[in-house]
Amino acid sequence: MTNYKPDTYNSVSPYLVVDGANATIEFLKAVFDAQELRRFPGEEGKVLHAEVRLDDSIIMMTDGAPGFPPTPAFVYVYVKDVDAVYERVLAAGAESVQAPVKKDDEDRRGGVKDSGGTTWWIATKVE
Repeated sequence: MTNYKPDTYNSVSPYLVVDGANATIEFLKAVFDAQELRRFPGEEGKVLHAEVRLDDSIIMMTDGAPGFPPTPAFVYVYVKDVDAVYERVLAAGAESVQAPVKKDDEDRRGGVKDSGGTTWWIATKVE
């Protein structure tokens, strides 16, 4: 029986339309140790399609284009140490949305916005 999806992919993967996919890929590699799987270049240095693996998930992306403008997105990522990753994201040039804090659930989380327009919520389960 043929599998309906690639063996190493989850059933759901975010697809980001950003302003500066090359920078977003490098940001994900630097901050989350993401592994670049593929990158198809377009005209003028833009990205037609790219995929990175972040832990057990695939994130797909492209640069905005006519008819497909960059669209703000929110992505929630669990990490082993939210405070350490938060510092790495700031050092990589992201803008703070919220410093890591523990609220009424089991996560300690913070948020940052990258140069491509994506807001990344990073969290560690602490309870």
